[in-house]
Amino acid sequence: MSEERTGVATVGGNPITLIGPELKAGDKAPEFTVNKDLMEEASLSDYGDKIKLISVVPSLDTKVCDAQTRRFNEAAAELGDQVAVLTISVDLPFAQSRFCTVAGIENLDTLSDYKLHSFGKSYGVLIKELQLDMRSIFILDKNNTIRYVQYLKEMTEHPDYDAALSAVKTLL
Repeated sequence: MSEERTGVATVGGNPITLIGPELKAGDKAPEFTVNKDLMEEASLSDYGDKIKLISVVPSLDTKVCDAQTRRFNEAAAELGDQVAVLTISVDLPFAQSRFCTVAGIENLDTLSDYKLHSFGKSYGVLIKELQLDMRSIFILDKNNTIRYVQYLKEMTEHPDYDAALSAVKTLL
């Protein structure tokens, strides 16, 4: 049974339970399996020795998630090919693909945690009550050591974009 954490996050002011450990800077990033589409899977190791900016959103069909994904898509274009920018949600791959097409998202990978919740459980962001992943940011260095992490306390708030991008730039 996975660890459950209470009293650390809310959705619309209502307390929620997060499943999985609270990771910290300096921790080795856990491996995970997510879906690129319905059949093809992806894992942390697929991104090799790139710096990874992992942007976690509950659903691309919300205003804050949309804005977060667009912001990191713009940043990805400027960060270069040493950085892999990943957006992970539990949206079905069909919905992720549609969102990217409509929003013009071309510089990052959208990955779905819908099937196994492997990412959510490993990174401590799976919301027990909703089966969504809680908004958060993880920056991993080339050796998959976590160098920056932000777990949002309230799902509807924006992450600290500038702090996350600054953390990436210090690794370049």
